[in-house]
Amino acid sequence: MLASLDQFVFGLSTAAYTELQRRTSWKHPSTSRVGGRAARQFTGPGDDSITLTGLVAPDNKIGTLDSLAELRKMADAGEAYVLVDGAGNVYGAFVIEGLDEAQTFQQKDGTPRRVEFTLNLMRVDDGLIRSKTTAKKDTSSS
Repeated sequence: MLASLDQFVFGLSTAAYTELQRRTSWKHPSTSRVGGRAARQFTGPGDDSITLTGLVAPDNKIGTLDSLAELRKMADAGEAYVLVDGAGNVYGAFVIEGLDEAQTFQQKDGTPRRVEFTLNLMRVDDGLIRSKTTAKKDTSSS
Protein backbone atom coordinates (compact mmCIF):
# COMPACT_ATOMS: atom_id res chain seq x y z
CA MET A 1 0.00 0.00 0.00
CA LEU A 2 1.38 3.37 -1.02
CA ALA A 3 -1.33 5.36 0.76
CA SER A 4 -5.05 5.41 1.44
CA LEU A 5 -7.59 8.16 0.98
CA ASP A 6 -10.35 7.01 3.31
CA GLN A 7 -11.23 3.51 2.03
CA PHE A 8 -9.50 3.98 -1.36
CA VAL A 9 -6.08 2.32 -1.27
CA PHE A 10 -3.40 3.44 -3.74
CA GLY A 11 -1.28 0.56 -5.00
CA LEU A 12 -0.48 -1.66 -7.94
CA SER A 13 -3.93 -3.29 -7.87
CA THR A 14 -5.85 0.04 -7.95
CA ALA A 15 -3.94 3.15 -9.04
CA ALA A 16 -0.24 3.54 -8.35
CA TYR A 17 1.16 7.01 -7.92
CA THR A 18 4.74 7.65 -8.91
CA GLU A 19 5.11 11.08 -7.34
CA LEU A 20 3.66 12.91 -4.36
CA GLN A 21 4.10 16.69 -4.27
CA ARG A 22 3.06 18.67 -1.20
CA ARG A 23 2.80 22.43 -0.85
CA THR A 24 2.18 23.92 2.58
CA SER A 25 1.85 27.65 3.24
CA TRP A 26 1.47 29.90 6.27
CA LYS A 27 -0.31 33.25 6.51
CA HIS A 28 1.68 36.40 7.24
CA PRO A 29 -0.59 39.34 6.31
CA SER A 30 1.04 42.76 6.11
CA THR A 31 0.15 46.27 7.22
CA SER A 32 1.73 49.24 5.48
CA ARG A 33 3.90 51.56 7.56
CA VAL A 34 5.13 55.04 6.69
CA GLY A 35 8.88 55.21 6.11
CA GLY A 36 9.55 51.51 6.65
CA ARG A 37 8.81 48.02 5.55
CA ALA A 38 5.35 46.63 5.99
CA ALA A 39 4.68 45.00 9.34
CA ARG A 40 3.87 41.31 9.13
CA GLN A 41 2.04 39.13 11.59
CA PHE A 42 1.77 35.36 11.62
CA THR A 43 -1.93 34.47 11.69
CA GLY A 44 -1.83 30.69 11.24
CA PRO A 45 -1.62 27.95 8.69
CA GLY A 46 -2.56 28.55 5.07
CA ASP A 47 -3.30 26.08 2.31
CA ASP A 48 -1.92 22.56 2.34
CA SER A 49 -2.20 20.79 -1.00
CA ILE A 50 -1.03 17.43 -2.26
CA THR A 51 -0.69 16.39 -5.89
CA LEU A 52 -0.40 12.71 -6.74
CA THR A 53 0.85 11.82 -10.21
CA GLY A 54 0.51 8.23 -11.29
CA LEU A 55 -0.29 5.57 -13.77
CA VAL A 56 -2.92 2.95 -14.56
CA ALA A 57 -1.94 0.30 -17.11
CA PRO A 58 -4.26 -2.72 -16.79
CA ASP A 59 -2.42 -4.73 -19.49
CA ASN A 60 0.71 -4.53 -17.32
CA LYS A 61 -1.20 -5.35 -14.12
CA ILE A 62 -0.89 -1.79 -12.82
CA GLY A 63 -4.24 -0.64 -11.54
CA THR A 64 -7.69 -0.62 -13.10
CA LEU A 65 -9.76 1.91 -15.01
CA ASP A 66 -12.50 1.40 -12.40
CA SER A 67 -10.16 2.89 -9.78
CA LEU A 68 -10.21 6.27 -11.53
CA ALA A 69 -14.00 6.06 -11.75
CA GLU A 70 -14.08 5.39 -7.99
CA LEU A 71 -11.96 8.49 -7.31
CA ARG A 72 -14.40 10.54 -9.44
CA LYS A 73 -17.34 9.21 -7.38
CA MET A 74 -15.54 10.20 -4.20
CA ALA A 75 -14.96 13.70 -5.61
CA ASP A 76 -18.62 13.96 -6.67
CA ALA A 77 -19.66 13.30 -3.06
CA GLY A 78 -17.80 16.44 -1.95
CA GLU A 79 -16.67 14.76 1.26
CA ALA A 80 -13.37 15.18 3.11
CA TYR A 81 -11.24 12.05 3.38
CA VAL A 82 -8.31 11.24 5.65
CA LEU A 83 -5.02 10.67 3.80
CA VAL A 84 -2.59 8.17 5.37
CA ASP A 85 0.61 6.92 3.75
CA GLY A 86 1.89 3.35 3.85
CA ALA A 87 4.22 4.13 6.77
CA GLY A 88 1.22 5.22 8.87
CA ASN A 89 1.79 8.99 8.64
CA VAL A 90 -1.53 10.83 8.81
CA TYR A 91 -1.58 13.90 6.56
CA GLY A 92 -5.04 15.10 7.62
CA ALA A 93 -8.44 15.54 6.00
CA PHE A 94 -8.49 16.35 2.27
CA VAL A 95 -11.07 17.05 -0.40
CA ILE A 96 -10.53 16.08 -4.02
CA GLU A 97 -10.24 19.27 -6.05
CA GLY A 98 -9.34 17.77 -9.40
CA LEU A 99 -8.50 14.64 -11.36
CA ASP A 100 -6.73 14.93 -14.72
CA GLU A 101 -6.07 11.96 -16.93
CA ALA A 102 -4.29 11.35 -20.21
CA GLN A 103 -5.30 8.19 -22.05
CA THR A 104 -2.90 6.59 -24.55
CA PHE A 105 -2.43 3.38 -26.56
CA GLN A 106 -6.14 2.81 -27.19
CA GLN A 107 -7.44 -0.58 -28.21
CA LYS A 108 -9.79 -1.01 -31.20
CA ASP A 109 -12.83 -0.19 -29.02
CA GLY A 110 -11.18 2.98 -27.66
CA THR A 111 -10.29 1.53 -24.25
CA PRO A 112 -6.91 2.95 -23.20
CA ARG A 113 -4.07 0.61 -22.35
CA ARG A 114 -2.35 3.32 -20.32
CA VAL A 115 -3.74 6.24 -18.33
CA GLU A 116 -1.55 8.79 -16.61
CA PHE A 117 -3.38 10.71 -13.89
CA THR A 118 -2.91 13.69 -11.63
CA LEU A 119 -5.02 13.90 -8.47
CA ASN A 120 -5.22 17.27 -6.67
CA LEU A 121 -6.09 17.24 -2.98
CA MET A 122 -6.66 20.24 -0.68
CA ARG A 123 -6.55 19.99 3.11
CA VAL A 124 -9.58 21.05 5.11
CA ASP A 125 -10.13 21.38 8.84
CA ASP A 126 -9.96 17.97 10.48
CA GLY A 127 -13.13 18.90 12.37
CA LEU A 128 -15.12 18.39 9.16
CA ILE A 129 -14.39 14.66 9.40
CA ARG A 130 -15.52 14.43 13.01
CA SER A 131 -18.68 16.45 12.49
CA LYS A 132 -19.74 14.29 9.51
CA THR A 133 -19.05 11.11 11.47
CA THR A 134 -21.03 12.46 14.42
CA ALA A 135 -23.89 13.51 12.13
CA LYS A 136 -24.06 10.00 10.64
CA LYS A 137 -24.21 8.46 14.12
CA ASP A 138 -26.92 10.89 15.22
CA THR A 139 -29.17 10.08 12.25
CA SER A 140 -28.69 6.33 12.60
CA SER A 141 -29.77 6.33 16.26
CA SER A 142 -33.16 7.92 15.51
